[in-house]
Amino acid sequence: MQQVEAPHGVADLELEIEHLRRALVSRDVIGQAKGIIMERFKVTADEAFRVLVAASQHQNVRVAELSANLADTGEWSGPTPEI
Repeated sequence: MQQVEAPHGVADLELEIEHLRRALVSRDVIGQAKGIIMERFKVTADEAFRVLVAASQHQNVRVAELSANLADTGEWSGPTPEI
C-alpha cells in the first residue's frame, strides 16, 4: 500500500477540488451561452457549441470567458453563424 505525504497530498487534493469547482462553473455558464445562441440563431446544441468555439478561436478568448460575457450581458460579440 502506498502512503501519501500529508502536506503535499492534501495540497494536491485541495488544488484538484478548486479546479473541479471552476470546471463546474464554466460548464454551467457555457450551457447558458449555448441556450442563448440556440434561441437567438435557431441552431442545435452541438451547432451552438461549435459557434462558441469558432468565436473563441477567432477572438483568442477562452470559451468560458466568451460564454460568461454572453450570459451576463446578452450581447453576442461573435459573428452571426452560417449554419
